[in-house]
Amino acid sequence: MSLLICKNVSFSYDGKVVGKNITFNIENGDYICIVGENGVGKSTLIKGILQLKTPINGNISIGDNLKLREIGYLPQQNEIQKDFPASVFEIVLSGCLNKLKWKPFYGKKEKLMAEEKMKQLGILNLKKQSYRELSGGQQRRVLLARALCATEKLLVLDEPVAGLDPLVTKELYELIAKINKDMGLTVIMVSHDIQNILSYANKVLHLHNNNSFFGTVSEYSNTVLAQNFAEGEANYV
Repeated sequence: MSLLICKNVSFSYDGKVVGKNITFNIENGDYICIVGENGVGKSTLIKGILQLKTPINGNISIGDNLKLREIGYLPQQNEIQKDFPASVFEIVLSGCLNKLKWKPFYGKKEKLMAEEKMKQLGILNLKKQSYRELSGGQQRRVLLARALCATEKLLVLDEPVAGLDPLVTKELYELIAKINKDMGLTVIMVSHDIQNILSYANKVLHLHNNNSFFGTVSEYSNTVLAQNFAEGEANYV
């Protein structure tokens, strides 16, 4: 069953049309990677999926009784977030905020869920530590645990491995793949790391001016678009 359907969607950013006529659909259990050069609208599309930005045309619809507040989201991390003065437990627990509804305080259920997600991601031992004292890889795991507290169906990740060293990047990719497979969570990930993500994703959305691609990894691997992009990223590195 389709979890999300995007049909002929375009966005405007600073007066410029980006991500023109994007069409794709996401099924339960998919692991979709969104790739493309800078400025083509990848992060803008993510904001559209989260209904933080309205398309100038087309529409995005959510199915399978999924509610916006039930989407787990891990945004790009900035310097302010890296220095956030809170404990690991406090940050992970905040992912349960939308589940409180009318309750004014976190209860036992939410606290147990936060501990469960930290245990799944191997950071339970960091529970009382200050977030800003953690390494980059540890911080990403904390934010991922927070996102997991918010969702049971859809996880949206905007360049979750940016700035991490290769070993930590590989560990995080494997962790996300395990979440997708073992927990059955649908994953949408924005990434520049085309070589690695093709080992984990089952579908690719490549945004490229007016000639975007959406299909399986095997279909994408055989396109000129994929070859040119891989070469460009390799030269950039």
